[in-house]
Amino acid sequence: MARSPKDDQRLDAPRGVRTPLFARKGDGDRFGRFTEWVARAMGTPSFLLALTVFCVVWMVWNTWGPETARFDSVALGFTALTLMLSLQASYAAPLILLAQNRQDDRDRVQIEQDRQRSERNLADTEYLAREVVALRLALRDMASKDFIRQELRALLEELEEKDNASETESRDA
Repeated sequence: MARSPKDDQRLDAPRGVRTPLFARKGDGDRFGRFTEWVARAMGTPSFLLALTVFCVVWMVWNTWGPETARFDSVALGFTALTLMLSLQASYAAPLILLAQNRQDDRDRVQIEQDRQRSERNLADTEYLAREVVALRLALRDMASKDFIRQELRALLEELEEKDNASETESRDA
């Protein structure tokens, strides 16, 4: 008997429960990424140029534009423009600070990883240095070529002496 897709539903999961917007899997860092994007965007020459062009267009329109289409008064010192720029600055500063805090956290983690890596490298280097010293000590205890040659010459001389002694005995007999 074939099972229907309805039979495959899990009984331990409630129906119709939705996860909150900020509790979705993978979305936990969305606001942080947004703050970094804002900080990166506001620190570019193109943003400064665009903001300058916007302010110049605003002031030109409200100074020389048609009287009925003006929405900010030159006589009051462009109050609406001032308020808009103040609002932009009041939101930009905390967003930039949040982005800097995130970068500081990443830097702190990177520094800790670098410190741990340096400790491992130091331990490995010390281990290798101890091994090299142990090998040098072991090599000092080993017979050198000269020592082996001397021993072989001495044995060869002993064999020659024995051979000469046996020849002498065989002649005498």
